[in-house]
Amino acid sequence: MTDIVGTWRLVETRAKNDAGEPFDAPYGPEPMGTVTFGANGRMLAVLCDGRRALPGGETEREYNSYCGNYTFDGEKLTTRVDAASDTARLGGDQVRRVTFNGARMSLFPPPRPWRGDKQHREMIWERIG
Repeated sequence: MTDIVGTWRLVETRAKNDAGEPFDAPYGPEPMGTVTFGANGRMLAVLCDGRRALPGGETEREYNSYCGNYTFDGEKLTTRVDAASDTARLGGDQVRRVTFNGARMSLFPPPRPWRGDKQHREMIWERIG
């Protein structure tokens, strides 16, 4: 499968450092999200920590949304962001490596600094429409 057109729901997230040691899952143990890729080359993504309440002293709920025009070559997804919850993304490209495993699609953003380390994320999606 290499067709991403449609609507997908976030089913799992993973993260690790450069040494392969796991981090806590991005967007918590109950991630929520949808991403829609239109046949017209337009996309929209919304992701958040889906827990009803954050445990203990946690006060930071991870949330992200953006949209824009996209291109996909079968392995690399590039979105030119024109609206986003993080205004630093506006006008820039969000690039994701893409793999498929059966009915699931994994998106891999570039590594990024995270709490004093470098984080490699994987977002795992299932098509819902």
